[in-house]
Amino acid sequence: MGVLPFRGRSLEERNDLARLLQSAKDGNPHARNELIARYIPFILRIASQTAKRYIDPRADDEYSVSLAAFNEAIDRYQDERAASFLTFAETVIRRRLVDFFRAQRQHRAHLRLWSEFDQLDEEDHVSNWVEVASSLSEHQRQEEAEMRAYEIEEYARRLAEYGLSFSELVELSPKHEDARRNALMCARAIAFDPELLAYVHRRKALPLRQVEERVRVSRKTLERQRKYILAMVLLLSGDFPILKSFLVRAEGD
Repeated sequence: MGVLPFRGRSLEERNDLARLLQSAKDGNPHARNELIARYIPFILRIASQTAKRYIDPRADDEYSVSLAAFNEAIDRYQDERAASFLTFAETVIRRRLVDFFRAQRQHRAHLRLWSEFDQLDEEDHVSNWVEVASSLSEHQRQEEAEMRAYEIEEYARRLAEYGLSFSELVELSPKHEDARRNALMCARAIAFDPELLAYVHRRKALPLRQVEERVRVSRKTLERQRKYILAMVLLLSGDFPILKSFLVRAEGD
């Protein structure tokens, strides 16, 4: 998935960024995920410039810190002029990295104190439960960031198989909460029914007649929300635990 140019963006591209940003702030998990995925090259560029070295997204903690900072920038951004969002995001990323570097220096300064927690086993091997716990926590945080990026990429690929895209879903997402809940109810009815789900996988389409018989939603509504419901079916029936958690929080389930 490509990234929009950082400077000299067209009016259409600026409007697209504005729509994604506003939709993400309004609680749309798909818009947030697309915004993050689309600007990963931007995030890596800022991280590398701040760290003054190449940042490997598969190995460096700075990448996870920067991803979290970009996500924070989405939540904190208030100015309605979306063209300046990237400037704001860059500032947040740099500040969080500086905080991270400062914490790392303090961590190294206190490493010698951790030896107080060293323990010897029966074979005189040294173990340190404090260091192990800290390492596991950091590893878990990094793994979560990597899994989130992987899920976004995989879900985008899955959508493409059905002729859908993230940007299209932003436009098609129901604006009213009741409409979104009804669409999600329909998606769940399909995703958790092996027969209906098999129909979706086979036809790359929704079994509208069967769904209409099982849920209290009109055929006209089903047809109007067809693409959105299909995207929700793919999410609910797929192996996307992190993206599903975003959906649950957004819908208040």
